[in-house]
Amino acid sequence: MRLPGHLIMVHSIQLIFWLTASLVGPGPPAKAVLEAPIVFVQIPTNIEVENRFATADGMLRADYGEGGRLVVLRPDGKTEVLSGGFVSAVDPDVSFDGAKILFSGKHRSSEQWNVFEMRRDGSEQRQITENLGDCRSPIYQSTLYTLVSTEPWYQIAFTSDADDEWNEYGSGRSTSIYSCKLDGSETRRLTYNISSDMDPFLMQNGRVLFASWQRSTLAHGLRGRVHLCAVNIDGTDFSLFTAQGKRIRLMPCTTGHDLAIFVESDSLPWDGAGQLASVTMRRPLRSYRELTRPEDGLFHSPSPLPDGTLLVSRRPVDHSGSHGIYRFHPSTGELELIFDDPNFHDIQAKILLPRKEPDGRSSVVAEQDPNGQLYCLNSELTDLEPASKMPKGTVKRLRVLAGVPQRGCSAESHPGGLTSFVEKRLLGEIPVESDGSFFIEVPANTPIQLQTLDDQGMALRTCGWIWVKNHEPRGCIGCHEDGELTPQNQLVKAVRKESYTLTLPENRRRTVGFKQHVAPLVVSKCASASCHGRSEATLKLKADTPVSQLYSALLNSENSMKYVHPGQARTSPLIWHVFGHPTIRTWDRIHPSPIPNVSPAFSAQEKQVLVEWIDMGASWSTRSIGAKGSSGEAR
Repeated sequence: MRLPGHLIMVHSIQLIFWLTASLVGPGPPAKAVLEAPIVFVQIPTNIEVENRFATADGMLRADYGEGGRLVVLRPDGKTEVLSGGFVSAVDPDVSFDGAKILFSGKHRSSEQWNVFEMRRDGSEQRQITENLGDCRSPIYQSTLYTLVSTEPWYQIAFTSDADDEWNEYGSGRSTSIYSCKLDGSETRRLTYNISSDMDPFLMQNGRVLFASWQRSTLAHGLRGRVHLCAVNIDGTDFSLFTAQGKRIRLMPCTTGHDLAIFVESDSLPWDGAGQLASVTMRRPLRSYRELTRPEDGLFHSPSPLPDGTLLVSRRPVDHSGSHGIYRFHPSTGELELIFDDPNFHDIQAKILLPRKEPDGRSSVVAEQDPNGQLYCLNSELTDLEPASKMPKGTVKRLRVLAGVPQRGCSAESHPGGLTSFVEKRLLGEIPVESDGSFFIEVPANTPIQLQTLDDQGMALRTCGWIWVKNHEPRGCIGCHEDGELTPQNQLVKAVRKESYTLTLPENRRRTVGFKQHVAPLVVSKCASASCHGRSEATLKLKADTPVSQLYSALLNSENSMKYVHPGQARTSPLIWHVFGHPTIRTWDRIHPSPIPNVSPAFSAQEKQVLVEWIDMGASWSTRSIGAKGSSGEAR
């Protein structure tokens, strides 16, 4: 990494700003070196934001931004504060014509964050959102239209905690992506991931790229991972963009040179800074490349420039200095210092130039329809390695689960110390067609999870949280299939008939909890003197053992392997004992210990209770569902 040797001192602040830009769109590159202003955020270092810590064991950055201000830096080196009258202003985004700035702000510290717009000189400030929780990271959206609309209209998108839902980790309120018109009307929620969605960026194809904390299974441990995902500007067609790289990917943007660039880390500092990495737009699932090394510094808020380089903020790894703004060359890793005021963290820089407007999008969303449809071409198509692929005919049924987000309080923790999954309730089970296809109708705007099942009712593959919007017909190729391959051109059996309707109202969706449903089975079947009541039993249980201790013994055993793997019954030793044989699959790569022939007789119905309890997350207790999904102890 190289820093330039030519530094110009302006008001005791280091400044160098050379932007070699090409014209937007087709045509020859500009012949002259162009200079243009940038808008960015300054957060005073004396606020001691560094003493704040990331939450959820390093998965979410701190809620920084208090005391921030919007500043414009002109090519002559002069700066001017644009956010006069605001006690805090952050998260700028520049309109397509370069004339206006969208941002999050507060007039008083006690207020919630709201979205505002102003002209690029700071004039004509106006408020867009109101009473929608803390609204952050606003972006301009391209045009949206329907077949019956008289003309297309513009929207903005932003993140908010307006629905007062707590993330699955129980560490705080989750954020989702919302949209509204430029006048603040017609607010709609676009994403329904329970843990958190953040950092939206509008790609040139008109889709929104964003960071999504995925923790619906334990495939990546208790903390899960933050992937990059994409969605249409009306909330339809949610899909994975890339999961390559470190555990956490944040602050994505795309360049004019076919790259998506993001900040990545395995555990976040207070501001979410990390290394820079990229994938190509053509092959985002297979083209990961590190752009910086740990010793190069901690990077923040990359933003594209017209020539394929980036504006990016950087600070030293050892916290010895504040963020400064640099120009970064993705192809070489070269850095050029633009601006650094040591009294501030200078972040979130955006160039004040017109840019090509991204593609507009049509919408099939119809608010009057409470449901949407999902179809799959072949649920036996997976991303499993060839040596462990799923044999044809393995998938027998499909289980569809609905998530129940907690509102108003932290998510409940298991007695054994394992943070609880959000409760999942059964929308229904259906048979899968002989060609692996299925076609279902489900409630719109509801986080759902799909599980393909074998002949014993055990989950084979489980997806993360997905959803459909009102009236949306959504399809997939398979279960975690290779998204870079084109599906076969065939009319599958499931779509030749009517869809299965799985739209039970909330109060009729059943679930399975340990305290209510599983503990009585464990006590009656397993705690006898002939079974786990024996003195030589590895797992000792007694009929008078408190229920919470029974739960802890199953999920937090001192042995090398727990008896229960939440979300995955087939790999859980408890299920092996109950069924009398290991139920693992070739792709699990587990070598089970011998199963002693001491298991009591469980009926088929009792076995199914245990399987469903584990596959649905091994929750401690079920809850009643009231208005808006509020929770209370089941009676």
